[in-house]
Amino acid sequence: MNTVSFNNSLISPSKVVCIGRNYVDHVHELGNEIPDEMVIFIKPNSAIGTVLSATHRGDELHYESEIAYLYQDGRFVAAALGMDLTKRRVQSELKAKSLPWERSKAFDGSAVFSAFVPISGSDAALGLSLHIDGELIQQGDTSLMMYKPAQILEEVQTFMQLEDGDIVMTGTPAGVGKIRQGAEFIGALVCNGQEVVSQQWLVK
Repeated sequence: MNTVSFNNSLISPSKVVCIGRNYVDHVHELGNEIPDEMVIFIKPNSAIGTVLSATHRGDELHYESEIAYLYQDGRFVAAALGMDLTKRRVQSELKAKSLPWERSKAFDGSAVFSAFVPISGSDAALGLSLHIDGELIQQGDTSLMMYKPAQILEEVQTFMQLEDGDIVMTGTPAGVGKIRQGAEFIGALVCNGQEVVSQQWLVK
């Protein structure tokens, strides 16, 4: 089982639950409609990776930085900066045919995370930033989410059991794009304006 780091320990999530279209500006930049209800999809444990790649089996990848939460004992106990990697061309083709997204979202290595750090709860004032080659590309925080973390946790649990160690990714702000080989990504998670964890990735 693949793992993530929390409190100097390795945890094996059974799954990664992802929320799509949760920032209005991101919905608009991809030309999508504002959803009538929460968009939810799943990545398996095998999707958790440690390397940021530009391609996967010949398909180019796009980045989406997200605030990710770690679930334990009925609540969110930690957070990290997560990268939801997407095969955008494949996704567009699947959407055009009204088919599921798994081939574009749930492939091996499609979820990459910084270390998880403790938080006070679902209402913690969290934000993220992503710099690529020194330029600020993405920035957002929980105040910009259409569905806040507490709402997400409640809604997911209306139809799905979360296991201790599961991860919930909460959507991406505007600024997504193609991953370029050799680029330097530096992502950070902030709480009340103060950086609490950062992660550097050099694209393979």
